[in-house]
Amino acid sequence: MKHPLLVAEERTVLGKKVKKLRKEGLLPANVYGKGLDSHALQIKLTDFQSVFKEVGETGLVDLQFDGKTKPVLIKNLQLNYQSNTPLHVDFYQVNLKEKVKTTVPIILTDEAQAVTDKVGQLLQTLSDVEIEALPDKLPENIEISVADLAEVGAQKTIGDLPVSEDVTIITDAGQTIAKIVELVVEEETPEEVEGTEEGSEEKAEEGSDEDKKEEAESAKEDK
Repeated sequence: MKHPLLVAEERTVLGKKVKKLRKEGLLPANVYGKGLDSHALQIKLTDFQSVFKEVGETGLVDLQFDGKTKPVLIKNLQLNYQSNTPLHVDFYQVNLKEKVKTTVPIILTDEAQAVTDKVGQLLQTLSDVEIEALPDKLPENIEISVADLAEVGAQKTIGDLPVSEDVTIITDAGQTIAKIVELVVEEETPEEVEGTEEGSEEKAEEGSDEDKKEEAESAKEDK
């Protein structure tokens, strides 16, 4: 099975000097793994972004460097949180015949019946799960439908996740993924209530003043 290919070069620029590489459109990287000495590499940033968009951190990549091609997983991606641009990445060389452990996202699908009926709201308490599988059997994510959650207290746990026989879930099966909780009703704050009362009093006072003016005008007319 073919995997996306990334071509890397040996990197001689280390430490803080890697800022220069980034300005040149290169991404500093390292590759490591069982039976492999760590290598400092550099990759074209645009090439990496294209491959990462396709495979994420659970898809295999063929990494070509030093005249060799190794199957790797993307690990420890560091980002500039203002621009969301990659700053550094590690590649973990895998043995295609040995299982690896990783964490994948949990995706909730459909709308809970309790939300549709407006009897409760959905709260997701766990967003990822640790799994183990052969490198080429790792799922990008695991989806689970919450459509049947119909009342407050109903929940989905790790044990409810649908996975193939190729995937073993490591996270405790009893952990809650999502549950239905009571709707939150916003109550008026004391300041809001006080403000309303003051407004009513002011209106009452205004009304009283107007009544007095009308009585005075009526008295003048009678004279």
